[in-house]
Amino acid sequence: MMKSIKMWGALCLSFLLTACGSLPDQLATTNENVVAQYQPVVDASDGIEVRLGGVIDTVTNLASRTRIEIVNLPIDKYGKPDIDQEPNGRFIAYVDGFVDPVTYSRGRLITVGGKKAGVERGKVGEFEADFPVINAYGQYLWRVEERLIINRHNSSFNSCWGYYCDDFYYGPTQGRVVKEVK
Repeated sequence: MMKSIKMWGALCLSFLLTACGSLPDQLATTNENVVAQYQPVVDASDGIEVRLGGVIDTVTNLASRTRIEIVNLPIDKYGKPDIDQEPNGRFIAYVDGFVDPVTYSRGRLITVGGKKAGVERGKVGEFEADFPVINAYGQYLWRVEERLIINRHNSSFNSCWGYYCDDFYYGPTQGRVVKEVK
């Protein structure tokens, strides 16, 4: 009896831990040496497998593939762009086929997996720069969810009498909005 309880407990714990987060299937690879930081990708040779993420700037549909210009943000081990960090550089991702510019709109968060394929000269305003190019085998669009956390300070002395129980009587409630990438 005790053995089966421990087994069920271990099984439930493993389900909870795997539900916490994982790399999306579109970005999965068998290669354990994927480069996932911007500067090493810039310095890397062509053909190396990379995974980068960030914010979509422009989407251009070409004859047989789509060009996505992305403002780089650091990513975590699950491939999620870190929206609390400052952008660092840009890169170009080429995706086979058509990608709808409405779905892949400016400002959306994206992570791309693929192979480095040289650099491409581009402009940001009047400034010219070389951007690393990735031939993508997979991409994943993220969404940002907002949660409101309300800080209620309950005192041990509760003087609640009808109308006076209302928060309005004691002043405004404080809180904060938390943004999470999912």
